[in-house]
Amino acid sequence: MLSRRYLRIKVLQAAYAFFQAGNDDLAKGEKQLLLSIDKIHELIVYQLSFLIEIKDFSRIRMEESKKKFFPTEEDLNPNLKFVENRVLIQIEDNREYRKMHKRLKINWSEEQGMVRKAYLAIKESGYYQKYLEQAEDSFAHDRDILARILKKTLMGFELLEYYYENKSIYWAFDTYQIANLLLMKLLKSLESSDDEYEAFPEILGMGLQEEDRAFMLGLFHKTILNSDQYAELIDDKAKNWELDRIAMMDTILIKMALAELLEFPSIPVKVTLNEYIDISKYYSSAKSKVFINGVLDKLIIDLKEKKKIKKTGRGLMEF
Repeated sequence: MLSRRYLRIKVLQAAYAFFQAGNDDLAKGEKQLLLSIDKIHELIVYQLSFLIEIKDFSRIRMEESKKKFFPTEEDLNPNLKFVENRVLIQIEDNREYRKMHKRLKINWSEEQGMVRKAYLAIKESGYYQKYLEQAEDSFAHDRDILARILKKTLMGFELLEYYYENKSIYWAFDTYQIANLLLMKLLKSLESSDDEYEAFPEILGMGLQEEDRAFMLGLFHKTILNSDQYAELIDDKAKNWELDRIAMMDTILIKMALAELLEFPSIPVKVTLNEYIDISKYYSSAKSKVFINGVLDKLIIDLKEKKKIKKTGRGLMEF
């Protein structure tokens, strides 16, 4: 399940693109928003492919070590637990995975330097050495090491994250981290009895649930359709600022917050306020946090007095 923070960011990006382009086609904007969510599933396939590439790189290194002039005992008889990882082999053999891999035209041949660095980081880690030394040798054990590689090495592997961000505008910010979390969930769902004809776990279903979809599209629609109305509210509370000189990103963030405050009765006021202030730290200027916080504080007080904020649960009005 995708986090609400991530969905808000995707709406922000879609709304910014919508306004920046001077677009008036809401359906087209919605299509782009949904496409940005679909792209996270392609990133998951890429990350699976990268794990398999590391496995293959490891095998090649082992074969090269055997050809040394003075190979050690370890060179001649390497530990094959990782290169024979049952989970990776199962995924690699899966027909649906191969079909997706081919459709995306994934190729790591020009990124072997990055693959090598990832391989060395994994190889030198304590958790990986422990995995090789443990007597346990099972599908579950193989699945566990992949989760550890993702969590302890690849989630913090900035070189790979930077590669993805440059490959697609849809893979910026925390998309990489979300994809890794979904991938760990995907790996957990695999069973040793699965074969190459087994339907590949439904990645799409693991991402955008119906409730999430309704929230995301509702937030996008309300922000766009009520834009002029929200602009008037902002203008009234930003007396010392000229609205046309306020950063577009800041304006959109406040408009989204207003949409949540006025149109989503189950979301607490405090949650909305905190979320948009936090998001502004990543997407706006250093002064944006203070500005957005100040304007929203005034708007919330005013809207409460006019009884325009209606929340259904106990304590949801507090902020």
